[in-house]
Amino acid sequence: MLLIDNESNTPLQLDILEKICKEHTSKEVELLIIDGQSMHELNLEHRGMDKTTDVLSFPVDDFPHAPLGSIVINYELASQKAQELGHTIEEETTLLFIHGMLHLLGFDHEIDHGEMREEEKAWIKQYNLPESLIVRTEE
Repeated sequence: MLLIDNESNTPLQLDILEKICKEHTSKEVELLIIDGQSMHELNLEHRGMDKTTDVLSFPVDDFPHAPLGSIVINYELASQKAQELGHTIEEETTLLFIHGMLHLLGFDHEIDHGEMREEEKAWIKQYNLPESLIVRTEE
């Protein structure tokens, strides 16, 4: 189940987002769409990084009936990146959602040996999305 709090009214590919959730977890996932300043504050508070970012994931400790966690997307950076890469804001937020979901499911590109990147590429292909920055930068 997907719960959405879209502070910007950014258009979303709801059918694909819900399909991703349904196919990869039986747990509830929260999606928050926020502005760059709010994301900057979250990034500083939770990661000690004094800058904004495009997506953050907040997994919930696993216990019965617990949600999987929250994915927070910066709609300002998503819009910018969509324009740079030549695809829609809906596609970019879906790409960021996939990245966030993989983190919620335990993947971590900062410490793994490319497993998250490979899984992300497979999901991008599965859901017929344009290549994300993470895929484009490895080639």
